[in-house]
Order: sequence, then structure tokens, then C-alpha cells
Amino acid sequence: MEANPTYQYDGRNIPERNGYFGKPVTEAISNGFFTVDQNWTVKYWNKAAEKLVGIRSEDILGKNLWKGFSKLIPSEFSQVFNHSFLKGAPNHFEEYLGKMGSWFDVIIYHCDDRVSVSFKSIVQPLKKEDLQQQLIVLNELYRFVTEVTNDCLWEWDLLTKEIFWIDGGHKRVFGYRIENALIPQSFWESRVHPGDRQRVLSGLNKIKMSKSVVDWEEEYRFKKADGEYAFVQDRGHVIYDQELGATRMIGTTQDISSRKLIEKQLIEERLTKQKEISYAVLTAQENERLDIGRELNDNLNEVLSAAKLYIELAKTDDSQKLEYLGKSSGYIMDVIEEIRSISKKLRMPGMSMGLYDSIRFIVDKINMVHSVKIDFQANGIEEEDLDETLQLDIFRIVQELISNIIKHSGAAGAMINITRKLNKITLLVSDNGQGCDLSKVKIGMGTINILSHAEQYQSSVSKLSTPGNGYEFKVVLPIDGRQKTTSQVLSDYDD
Repeated sequence: MEANPTYQYDGRNIPERNGYFGKPVTEAISNGFFTVDQNWTVKYWNKAAEKLVGIRSEDILGKNLWKGFSKLIPSEFSQVFNHSFLKGAPNHFEEYLGKMGSWFDVIIYHCDDRVSVSFKSIVQPLKKEDLQQQLIVLNELYRFVTEVTNDCLWEWDLLTKEIFWIDGGHKRVFGYRIENALIPQSFWESRVHPGDRQRVLSGLNKIKMSKSVVDWEEEYRFKKADGEYAFVQDRGHVIYDQELGATRMIGTTQDISSRKLIEKQLIEERLTKQKEISYAVLTAQENERLDIGRELNDNLNEVLSAAKLYIELAKTDDSQKLEYLGKSSGYIMDVIEEIRSISKKLRMPGMSMGLYDSIRFIVDKINMVHSVKIDFQANGIEEEDLDETLQLDIFRIVQELISNIIKHSGAAGAMINITRKLNKITLLVSDNGQGCDLSKVKIGMGTINILSHAEQYQSSVSKLSTPGNGYEFKVVLPIDGRQKTTSQVLSDYDD
């Protein structure tokens, strides 16, 4: 069996593989290329250098550059070469080599203790076989790059509504047996997830109508050949015609499912952390209530018992009746003050006036100092129907939503509505602001806090918004949704 042919690179014999693809690109380009170390020993000498200079690689490799070039290169070149060892930036110049009878375009640069030189004859035309060789290598290099990435290449004719899927990227990544072939745009549209289709097509239509947008980028879910959906990102460069407008796009589709999965995991981790904090706060509140209960039972009972004793003594001893009643009155006032202090501790933070009055207080305050005007309505529900914890959760959700409206909505008006139907409470907060594309909005800490409060119940949360059409947030909270006490939930969580 005949041994595989080899070529020399950096003093080594490298076997060829798959034709030119086994060689470095420097073996196919028309530029002469060589490298030398700090001792001016030639470490690499490509085929083009052999043709341009007339020195074979086996005759120059491992030898001193200046001895090998002594008859061809002017001595002043050594100054440029020496300077390259001291300077990181490449040197680019043109020089006439009289002994070779030709002008040369030369680039010299230093990297990793070596000087690399690329040069070409300015007047020497490329041979047909050299052009073919370059084309083969560059094509194989291009194929290799497309195979090791998740990028699927395409060209899109916006006028004929046809897409050319290039080099089997969609076959490798999504399983479609289509390679270097046209597909109708309608087929691609049918693969876009129904929940994303309208948004993606709307953005595409804006591109077609525009005469200035250069780049198009979208993220959406794309149906693979096996029926599963992948998250993908399309990036395209728009090509315009002066009369027809946008006519073509050239771009890539990339599978970003792994990235989306990581993002989802991060969100879940944040929500879990937030729930830990919420549970810890509620547990601390319960422990505080237990401490207050013990204080009521142990300390205040003793004081009231002493007050009762002096009242009984006053009944039987007229001579000291006023003194006993005075002491009893003092003890009772102490108890009243202590109860007032405990009552302040028991009030929920931010809700000292009750749920509805607390919301109205915030709304009135905002209406006085902000341009946005908020209306609050509560229908078919009494505060007494809600336990304190549920009231606090509703209040905190309203606080976060009001904060979002002020910071992000650009709205002139907003509405807060709390209603009850059977054993379910619906909190609806909406505004007439600029709205947003929900698929592109990142989840911030405010939203995480809202979801953290809502998830403590068997609740449903929904959001509705499109650019220019305001924002609506709705959460349905069953009154009996929390079926376990906080301590039970924490016990389950620890398990």
C-alpha cells in the first residue's frame, strides 16, 4: 500500500488528509509565507515561496535566513526584520528586488518569539491552477467551519418569498433532509411556533417596508423534523434595492435551546431563593407573635392580677380605699400602654391602616406627585374576609406593580381592581402606557417578588401586553389557597 503523501511544516513531515484539507491554508494561498526564529533559522517555507523565490523548502528549512537569501535580499532588509522582533505591530511595505526583477508586497509581523513573513509579487498574475487550488481549500475550510458550529446558513428572497438553505445546516441541527435547496417561505412559517408566529412575521413585515434597517434579529421557537421545538435565534443582513426596497437577506439560524434552558434554571433558582426569604420572614413573624403571646400571658396577667388584688382590698378597707384604687388604676394604665405597644408590633409593615386604606393612601400620594393617575376599586369583598397574611401579600403585589408602572410604563392612567367571585379573589392592575414585547422582557427582582407572593397560594398569574397597547397583570388568589401553615411548608422545604 502506498504511503500517504506528506508536506513539511515547522520542520516536521505532516501527512496529507482528504486532499488539500489536510494542509494548512498557507499551503494553498498564492502568497509566499515563511517563519524564522530569533536565530534567523527558517522554520517554515510554503510552496508559494518556492515558486516566487526559486528556493525549495528542503534547501532552506533549518538554515540561516540571511545565508539562504544572501544573493536575493538587500542587506537593509535585515533592519526591518530586526525591528519586527521588537515591535508587536505588523510592518507592511512594498520593495523592488532588482536581482529578481519584480516588485513585492511584504507583510512582516512578530508573534510567539518568531517572525512571520507573507509576500507576493505585485505584477505576477495568478495561474488558473492556483486559483482552483485556493477555491478548493477555502470551500473545504468553509464547510468545516459550518459543520462545527450550530449556525444554519440561509439566503432569503423577500420578493419571491423563497429561502435557500445552505450546506445542510438545517439538516444537521434540525433534522430536515434539505441541503442547498429552495424552500417556500410558507414552509418556514409553518415551522414557527404558533405563539411566536404573529410577532416574528410582524417584525419581518417591518423590515420589508423599511428602507433603512440593515440588520434583522429574532428569537422564537422552531419546530424540528421530529416534532419537538427548539429555541432559535435568527440574524440576517438586509440587502436593499433603490426602487424595490428590501429584496434579500443573508443570515444564520442558531439553536439556542441550551442557553434558554440555563436562563430558565437561573430564574427558577432566583424564585426559589426569593421563596426562602419569604418563608423566613413569615416564620420570623410567627415567632414574634408567639413571643408576644407569652408576654401577654406571663407579664400582663401578673400586672392585671395585682390590679385586681388592690380592687378587692379597696372593697374591704375603707381607710385605704383611695390608695388601693390609685395603685390599681396605675397598674391598669401600665397594661393599657403595654397593649398599645404590642398592637404596634402586630401591625403589618406598610399596612397600619388596613388593606384598602393602605392602597388608597399610596394611590392618593402618587396622584399628587406623579403625572400618572391611578384609580382604585374594590368590589364584592370585605377586608374581614381575608386573613392578615393574604392582605399583606396582596398589598405587596400592588406595591411592586405600582412601582413598575411609575418606572417603566410611561402611562397617563392606570387602574387597580380587586374583586371576589365565590372563594377566589382577582387582582387586576392595568395601565395605558407604552406596553412591551413580553417575549423580550427580562424578569427583574420586582416581578420575582410578585411571583414569590403569588406562589404561596394555589394561584394563577397572567400578563398581557404588546408594544403601544399598555400592560395588564392579573393574579387569581383562592382565599383558601394556602392549605399549610408556614412552619409546615418550611418543614416540607427542608425535607
